Amino acid sequence: MASTLQMYRSMSKLPQGKRLFSIAFSQKAPYFASIHLRVDEMRPHFAQLTLPKRRSVQNHIGTVHAIAVCNGLEAAMGLLAEATTPAGHRWLPKGMEVSYLAKSDSDLVCTAETSEADWSAAPDVPVTVRATRRDGTVVVEGTIHLWVTPTR
Repeated sequence: MASTLQMYRSMSKLPQGKRLFSIAFSQKAPYFASIHLRVDEMRPHFAQLTLPKRRSVQNHIGTVHAIAVCNGLEAAMGLLAEATTPAGHRWLPKGMEVSYLAKSDSDLVCTAETSEADWSAAPDVPVTVRATRRDGTVVVEGTIHLWVTPTR
């Protein structure tokens, strides 16, 4: 079976390919479908997606709900992990620390980033995550900790 990264690379070359990949990725972990994410970029050590501000993800004050933002950040981390985890290894999120810095009153761009040095510290791999508004304001930032181990 093709890896998630291989699927992204081949599908993103097609017309509407990123949209179709986003739908397929959301079905891999059905809870991700609840935020209607759009995958913008996926490569080793980096992933980016857009979380649209829709009524279904808003809270009582009309901003994107904090848990929806965390869902977007976890989805970005998952894309990064799928693209970066070495062959013969598996990953599992083991914790998330986030700070809420500003109101999420627009579509959000969720990013996840690591470095080679982060992965050399395996099995505990920290992934830096960030959500920004359209105007560039960081609304949430934090770290998701992965546990990366051999599959055998």
